[in-house]
Amino acid sequence: MQHRPPRRGEVWFVHTPGRPGDPHQPRPSLVVSADARNRVTEHLIIIPIFSTGRLGPTRVAIVAGTGRLPHDSVLFCEEIATIDWDFLEDGPLGPPMPEAVLEEVIRAVRRALGDVVV
Repeated sequence: MQHRPPRRGEVWFVHTPGRPGDPHQPRPSLVVSADARNRVTEHLIIIPIFSTGRLGPTRVAIVAGTGRLPHDSVLFCEEIATIDWDFLEDGPLGPPMPEAVLEEVIRAVRRALGDVVV
């Protein structure tokens, strides 16, 4: 399926690699790679979104309606992945996530990588 380049902060449905038995495929995921990168490569960086999950320093809670998500959700920032465009199913769900959410996500990714982040 041909798509326009996803934009940073948008939520797209994607088939997450390495999880062929996951019954929740395609899964909503947040695009975190830069727009300039998304326009010139055939892959993008995403963070999967789950409807439930224990919160912690590498996870970000999202309120229903943000990015047009239908219910409260959790971004698992420790599961950041690079996927080919072939894994895109549909999107975007709605407008990009607010900048404050993206900043919180980047801090959570840095924590997952071992950075000390306050």
